Amino acid sequence: MKDTDLYGAGTEPQTVFRANCPSRPILDQIADKWSMMVMALLERPTRFNELKRSLEGITQRVLTQTLRRLERNGMIQRTVLPTSPVGVEYSLTPLGASLREPFGRLYDWTVEHSREIQSCQRAYDIRADA
Repeated sequence: MKDTDLYGAGTEPQTVFRANCPSRPILDQIADKWSMMVMALLERPTRFNELKRSLEGITQRVLTQTLRRLERNGMIQRTVLPTSPVGVEYSLTPLGASLREPFGRLYDWTVEHSREIQSCQRAYDIRADA
């Protein structure tokens, strides 16, 4: 495999994930738990404080960082509202909306398999403590 060959050639599974593979930073950013939760909430334009109230456990700082990262990646749009005081709302871009379907499948899978995963976690913890 050449250094410039990011994904591998042919039909054999790739065994090397190159450090410069463009998928790595994107997956890291969109697969983050807060990013996916924020995007799931954006069914309509939503203000910052409403997002914060809907995400139990998130701090203002982490929500701000998450929104900036999503905006930088083109997943959401930030709109300043001409109100007094000035308001800001966030909405999904077409690119962000295109993640709804694959994210929905992933979410459904986690719900379907959550009991099995929790059982595996308990069994592992028992073995690790022994």
